[in-house]
Formats: sequence, C-alpha cells, structure tokens
Amino acid sequence: MQTILSVVDQGLPQSLDKLFEILRIPSVSADPAYVHECRNAANWFKNYLESFNFTTKICETEGHPIVLAQELSATNAPHILFYGHYDVQPVDPIELWKIPPFEPCLRKDSEGREIIHGRGSSDDKGQILTFLEACRRIYQQTGQFPVRITVILEGEEESGGEHLPGFLAEQKANLHPDMAFICDTDMATPDVPAITAMVRGLVGEEVTIYAANRDLHSGLYGNAARNPIQVLAEIITSLRDDQGRVTVPDFYEGVPEIPVDIRTKWQEIGKTNDNLLTPIGLKEPAGEKQFNAIEQTWCRPSCEINGISGGYEGAGFKTVIPAKATAKISFRLVGKQDPIKIRKNFRDFVSNIIPKDSTVEFESHGASRAGMVSLDGPVLETVCNALKDEWNCETAIVGSGGAIPVVNDLQKIFGIESFLVGFANVDDCIHSPNEKYNLRSFHKGIRSWVRILYALQEVKL
Repeated sequence: MQTILSVVDQGLPQSLDKLFEILRIPSVSADPAYVHECRNAANWFKNYLESFNFTTKICETEGHPIVLAQELSATNAPHILFYGHYDVQPVDPIELWKIPPFEPCLRKDSEGREIIHGRGSSDDKGQILTFLEACRRIYQQTGQFPVRITVILEGEEESGGEHLPGFLAEQKANLHPDMAFICDTDMATPDVPAITAMVRGLVGEEVTIYAANRDLHSGLYGNAARNPIQVLAEIITSLRDDQGRVTVPDFYEGVPEIPVDIRTKWQEIGKTNDNLLTPIGLKEPAGEKQFNAIEQTWCRPSCEINGISGGYEGAGFKTVIPAKATAKISFRLVGKQDPIKIRKNFRDFVSNIIPKDSTVEFESHGASRAGMVSLDGPVLETVCNALKDEWNCETAIVGSGGAIPVVNDLQKIFGIESFLVGFANVDDCIHSPNEKYNLRSFHKGIRSWVRILYALQEVKL
C-alpha cells in the first residue's frame, strides 16, 4: 500500500489531467440543450473505467444514461458499491464566474491555497475521481483490487434523480453488494475528515383549511365568520411546545440517542451555535432546548413551516376574510422514524383540532426514511481508522441536516448501509458561481481511498 501511495503522489499531475478532461464536459442535466454533453460524460467514464479492467456498460433510461461498472475478481472479499453522479448544476449567473465554468484550471485562493476551479470540481466529479483514481493506481501497480467493486454513476442527481430508483430495483437480482460508499459530502473541517453517518428523512405535507364558500368582507362578517388563516395559525402554533418539542403524537418514536463522545467531538471541531447561526445573523437555537444548533440539525427530527398563503397578498390593503388558507409543512426525520406513521399522526392531529365550520384537505409531497449506519459496526471503525492514518487526527462522525434519497434507495432495495465519505469543504461554492475543490482535498482524497480499500479487505461481515 505504501508503494501505491507513493505512486499517487508522483502521479498527481496525471490525475489532475484526468479530472480536467471530465470537467471540460458541460454535463448540465437540467437543461435539454446539454443532453448530448451528458451522454459524452457517461461515455467518458465508460472508457476511463474500462482502461483499468472494469467491465462497463451504458444503461439507458428515459432520461440521461447511467454508467454501471464492475470488477469482481477479488475472491472472499467484501463487495462495495460506489455511487456518484456525473451531471452538474447550471452555471447561471455566468457573469459572476471569475474564469469560465468549463475551463478547469489550478489557481490560488485569497488564502494562498491551491484550488481546482470549475463546475463539478467539488460536486461531484472531483469527488468521484478521488475514488476512481485510487482504483486506477491500485490496478496499475498490482493488477488486482483488494475488494470487489461495483460503480454506479447517474446523470440526473442535480435534476431530481427520477430514474435512479427504478434502475436500482431492476438491478436487485444482479447486484449483491455488502455496503455502499458515496463521496459527495464535506469534511468536518479542512483538516478533519468526516463520515456522514446520519442523513435525515423527509415528510412533506400541504394543509389547506376551508371555511366560508367565498371570500368575505371583514367588516360585514368579522367576528362572526370563521377565519381560515387564524385556524391555520393556531394549528401551526400547536405543533411545538414551550420546550421546542414537536407535539404530534408518537413523533419521537424511533429517534436514537447519540453517544456523548460523538456529540462532544462536534464541539471540539467547532460545530457550535455560533458556527452555524452567526453567519446567518442569528444567535439562539429555536428547536429543542436541550440540544444545540448542530445537534438539532444533525441528529434530531424537526418540523418546519415552509410557506403560508391565504387572503389578499397583493400590493396595498384589502379587508377580506379568506375562504381558505394553506401551509406547506415539512418534517425531517432521523433514526427509525416511520414517515408513513408520522404523516398519519400529523393528519389526525390536525383533523382533531379543526373547529366547527371548518374543513381540512391534505396533499402529500413525498416521504422518505432517514439513513443511519451502525455507530458500533466494524465497517465504520475500519473506515475511521483508515482516514485517521491519512489525516493524522480522529475522524469525526457527523450528521447531515438534509435528505439524500439514494441512501434510502440503497437501504430499501439492497438492504445495505451507505457510508458517506467526502472531501469537500463548506466554502466550495457548489451550485454557485466559482465552484472549486481544494487540491489538497483531491490529493489526500485519493490517498484516503487507497487506505480505505485495503482496510476493507480485512473486514469480516
């Protein structure tokens, strides 16, 4: 392994050349004008993977193609599935880019760090190449891999990922991975590696309250007529108690307790209230009072109001009692919370407090479970130790406030855990102009995957 790490160091310029090749392909999945470029990116990865012994094919979907590659010759070794996406976000507003988005290059930032410039450099082509360049260097040096590997690269992650779940379901009979790895997340800090072990699920609900059969003059009907906006406001207010806890019955069923040592580590690496809230002009966490801001977003479930509408919303003033009022409400889930049960309990909760002369209508906006790996499992410990060897510090086990649908899909279809090991930084400007990826992240990311792959061959499942 030490020899391969030396080869990675010496071959970094060539690895950058490979990354720049794929960064030049403007694979914007959301814009039909780039449909051929998305296929070009898929073909680039096919040819690239085949150059170091992967059996690779382009799998057609009703949208952009999916690249499926396998190298399964390692006997009696774990089978890992690596997922990534070759599509990128649109580049607008183009005038804010310092260098054209599809002209990748090395440059220095304001702090003198060498960075890789270009759309997709961090999200997700640069991250993909950390894994695949590790594989390429291992194969070139040894002619074999320490584990069995399946690679799936989709082309629609940035535009909804509509066709990936169906593709994975179709592959269930053919693929039998033991675990999954995803390189599309951040480090804890620029010097501290992280494994994102917890990603939140989601329940989206739209609630509409109806009262009178038309909008009413508030002078003629005020006090006497039920006001749907007030009813809705009272419902929203009742969703949390004075301690910040969600009041929907059985809401916290399945919420795990996070070990104290993990929560302490978050504070040690600077993940505090100030770290999260100060940059957005806030000071006090608004959720459960016994948890700080990071804990509230990484390992606790939430209930948020995402939009309210009702009555007159135009310029000026109109004295009206509306016939209806609507709110969009989302629940972020953790651990083993059941999204279907939470949806039912929420609807029952609302229906039971609707006053007379009011009715309620619900519309679903999706539901997905949270993803969480075993915090005391052998794989997590193995990967933590491999990252520690490369970065010379303890690996942080972190959570993600957002939902990552592919984690849920892999769990549901293959019954496997997904380990999110990424080397991005929070200032990489993903989805924004001037996206970048630190050269150090790219270099040490490749080295990290070499260590992880060799460490995984010893894991007993």
